[in-house]
Amino acid sequence: MPAGRAVRMDMQNTVTLTAELEPFYEVDVMAKEAGYIRHMLVDIGDHVKAGQLLCVLEIPELQDDRERAQADVQTATAEQSAAEQDQKRAVAAEAIAHLSYTRILDVSKKEPGLVPLQDVDVARSRDLEAEAQVAATEQNVQASLSRLQAAKAALEHENALLEYTRIISPLNGVVTQRYASDGAMIQAGISSNTQAMPVVHVAEDDTLRLMLPVPEAYVGTIHDGESVTVMVPALGRMLAGKVTRFADRVQTSTRTMTAEVDLKNAKRDLIPGMYAQVQLNLSDAPKTIAVPIGAIESSGSSMKVYTVDAAGTVHIRTVATGIQSPQFVQVQSGIQPGETVVLGSHSGLQDGERVQPHFE
Repeated sequence: MPAGRAVRMDMQNTVTLTAELEPFYEVDVMAKEAGYIRHMLVDIGDHVKAGQLLCVLEIPELQDDRERAQADVQTATAEQSAAEQDQKRAVAAEAIAHLSYTRILDVSKKEPGLVPLQDVDVARSRDLEAEAQVAATEQNVQASLSRLQAAKAALEHENALLEYTRIISPLNGVVTQRYASDGAMIQAGISSNTQAMPVVHVAEDDTLRLMLPVPEAYVGTIHDGESVTVMVPALGRMLAGKVTRFADRVQTSTRTMTAEVDLKNAKRDLIPGMYAQVQLNLSDAPKTIAVPIGAIESSGSSMKVYTVDAAGTVHIRTVATGIQSPQFVQVQSGIQPGETVVLGSHSGLQDGERVQPHFE
């Protein structure tokens, strides 16, 4: 009679899920302005850094607009300088007119009748006219300053647009697709409904993520920071990872919840698109009692184990089982470590029957 023994061992309840390695971030790099590609500086497989120049566009209209804006700034600067000089002259003229008026007024007061009143009125009029001229030149200076600021703002706008001819990478990663070559016409991709073609596709590859579809029955066991074991069959490698985030919502269409595992890829030997098997540890049972899986007999909703005592007598025990591994089943009650159990088919065995066990 094939037999084994109940043993004490550490057991784990695990579930294995299959997922596909994905870039941590990936993006289609679009052009902000339409133009022709002058220089394409990267190709498929090139590793790029955030801020690295990917290609240069040729947009002659933007260059012409910037030159006009520069000329407008120079004109506005000259006008502002001229307005300031006019203001200085007006201030000087107003000072002389005011001095003349105060002197002739003082003489007329000290020596009545010496200076005709008409001369006093004329001096007063010239003084007021000079003050008005100063106010007018001040307004001209302010207006010229406003025009200069507007011209500078327009130049900054044109410079900003011209920067759009330099398409740069938004992240560290690898170029996984190139959509255009030198001389190709690229449309501006500035709205979600545009049909513009991207320039390149860049995917971050120093960190990858796994999107795990966790069945509803196991959702309650998922926690941030939980350790997992990742097997990549294509490389024959086992990796350690952790659950970094989860959706905290079961999708009604699949009855699963998405959990993510991040994997560092410093050597860049993990390639997006590879399949990986992730083993989640659902529960632990350290130093628990277990029997070989062939010792368990299922009888409806109850589980039974056939034990053999030292005299070779069979005893049928009803047991409560727990975690199951490929070789062993946890027995939570009904049996003690070291007891002999019958393996394989239990057909025909009766309680109290005598057998000769043979350990496998």
